[in-house]
Amino acid sequence: MAVRKIATTETRLSKEDWEGAALDAMAESGLAGVAVEPLARRLGVTKGSFYWHFADREALLAAALAHWEKGYTDDVIGGVEGVRDPRERLARLVGRVLGGGQSDRIHIALANATHPLVRETLARVTRRRLEYLESCYVGLGQSRREAERSALLAYAVYVGLVHLRLEAPGEIPARDELSAFVDRLLGGGDVTPSSEATPRADASGRRRSTPRPR
Repeated sequence: MAVRKIATTETRLSKEDWEGAALDAMAESGLAGVAVEPLARRLGVTKGSFYWHFADREALLAAALAHWEKGYTDDVIGGVEGVRDPRERLARLVGRVLGGGQSDRIHIALANATHPLVRETLARVTRRRLEYLESCYVGLGQSRREAERSALLAYAVYVGLVHLRLEAPGEIPARDELSAFVDRLLGGGDVTPSSEATPRADASGRRRSTPRPR
């Protein structure tokens, strides 16, 4: 017969409170910071509150990673999906993720972890982000191959900035320079639809095709 749980002051914390605390600890101390007793002390409760919501640390870790994936990827993408112009959509996306903060420290903590669930989650999130970036560059008129390269470059810049903000924050562009930085990342101007050849005029004035540089 199932035993019905009775709510007490120890269970008033929500599952999301524990997930948020786990992410805070991860940002401060890496994956090792996600431990039941220290988190309970941080939240001002006993371990009983934890076991109301989670079976063990692994369950908390899985929930915290899902929380991070939704908040820092799904919700970010959802926040720009309504922008119809692909260039403006990409500019807003890039501008938002360049903001830094706790997301940087969590990213570093996850990148340094060897836990199988963390590696799986990080790989899935990275692929999701790259695929969305590719779709934005395709919307700008790039071929699928070019868009894949542009997305990889943009994401590499993002990952580099994550490290740079923590290692040499003085090198990060100031807020008033950020728009120019984003514009350069987007190509520094309008993107011409891709083709395998770009027509040019020869000496006779006739159009000829010259392969585009790769």
